[in-house]
Amino acid sequence: QVQLVESGGGLVQPGGSLTLSCAASGGDFSSYAMGWYRQAPGKQRELVARVGNIGSGGATYYADFVEGRFTISRDNDKNTVYLELNMLKPEDTAIYYCTAGISPLTWGRGAQVTVSS
Repeated sequence: QVQLVESGGGLVQPGGSLTLSCAASGGDFSSYAMGWYRQAPGKQRELVARVGNIGSGGATYYADFVEGRFTISRDNDKNTVYLELNMLKPEDTAIYYCTAGISPLTWGRGAQVTVSS
C-alpha cells in the first residue's frame, strides 16, 4: 500500500509563497490520481487540487477558492507530487494533506501552513 509523507509547510507572510511536496512509497505512483486537501481550524476538510494518473495525462482540477494562485504537479520519476502556493492569504492557513487514489483515499499526515504577518 502506498505511503505518503508531506514536507515544505511553514509560516509565511500574506502574499508570500510556499511549495509543498509529497513523497510516495510502496505503490505504483504513476497509476494513482494524487490530490491535496486542507483543513483549517474549526472547518471541514476540503479538496484543494487534484492531478490525474498517467492514463489521464495528468489532468488537473482546482477548487474555486484557488483562483489561479496554486499549482499542482507531479514527477512520476521521483514519486512526488507538489503543490505550489502563491499569493497566500490568512484564510489559507490550514493543515494540508496529500492523498493518493480516488476511493478509498490514502492520506498523508499533513503539513501545517500558517499565513500570518
